[in-house]
Amino acid sequence: MSSEYGLKKHFTGETATILGESIQAVLPGFDTAGYAAEVDRRVLDLELKDRVLVLCEGLRSRLPEEYPKALEILRSTLVDELPEGQGMFTASWFLMPVARYVEEYGLDHPEESLDFLEEVTRCHTGEYAIRPLITAHREMAMARIARWAVSPSHNVRRLASEGIRPRLPWSGKLPFFIEDPTPVLEILEHLRSDPSDYVRKSVANNLNDISKDHPHLALATARRWTEESPTTETAWIVKHSLRTLVKKGDQEALALLGTTGGEHIRVHDLSVRPAAIRLGDTVTLRFAVENTDTRGHRVTVDYAVHHVRKNGRLIPKVFKLSDIELAPGEVRHLEKAHPVREVQTRRYYPGEHPVDIQVNGLTLATDRFELLR
Repeated sequence: MSSEYGLKKHFTGETATILGESIQAVLPGFDTAGYAAEVDRRVLDLELKDRVLVLCEGLRSRLPEEYPKALEILRSTLVDELPEGQGMFTASWFLMPVARYVEEYGLDHPEESLDFLEEVTRCHTGEYAIRPLITAHREMAMARIARWAVSPSHNVRRLASEGIRPRLPWSGKLPFFIEDPTPVLEILEHLRSDPSDYVRKSVANNLNDISKDHPHLALATARRWTEESPTTETAWIVKHSLRTLVKKGDQEALALLGTTGGEHIRVHDLSVRPAAIRLGDTVTLRFAVENTDTRGHRVTVDYAVHHVRKNGRLIPKVFKLSDIELAPGEVRHLEKAHPVREVQTRRYYPGEHPVDIQVNGLTLATDRFELLR
């Protein structure tokens, strides 16, 4: 089961059959065939989230009306806890409608819903389903999340961070946490040096969300964590949590990560070749960076591609290239191949695409390539 491109194609009667057969083990009269046929009929031309909702509605119409009883039956669909490194989109993607059931119908039963999400997240995720509960029952939900943050389960700890992200992708924002992220940071304090990579990625993404609205608070938090928790785990979180600020050239964020001397760096002989390509081709960036200072510097080298949009506007996208140590007077030659192909989150349009080389967030050279029709 691949999560890359076309995940929606798997949410058809096939998934309804997987869920229905699990439910039949505890509810023999469950109409799996009818459920699958209804899903196949309704999901045509729908996108992923709408398809998941169709599967969710089909469960609702076939399970007991009493929500707690329905949850007891849905427990039959849950699988073993996912080990570290096994993602929900590869092992338990078919449980998306089960988590969505809580999101759609669980607000009037917050205790039961929170209990069930703790089970769901061990083998899938509850990051989307918990957000309406946070909005409607914030005090209760945050008290439970504080307990989850110290759970022995890495999946449960990850939910404690991921579910409260102010700007979680694929989900509605949490405007009260965008305005005041203090309650979020109180939870993240428990996770700032977590042993699980899965949890650390979520914590870094969460603090990165906060940096978009409260850069000074995010920087102060990152600085304090660096001082109070000098572990490799915390250092990784801090580095990845500041990526948006680094891409914006925030000098305080760059300095916190140990980069220096951007004003002493020069970029020479930038070339982006071929100068004209078609979609699916690759351009290669070649250039040299020179440290003109009398002392060494550690610098962050990135590049930005200014993508042409449908209306002709240029929208820059910054890509990571390298962190390098430059001795006094050293010249380093760098090369980067950049494929120009459509991905799920980006479309290309013909026209001239400028390419910038950035050192410590400062744009020091520009070339361009043309994307042909």
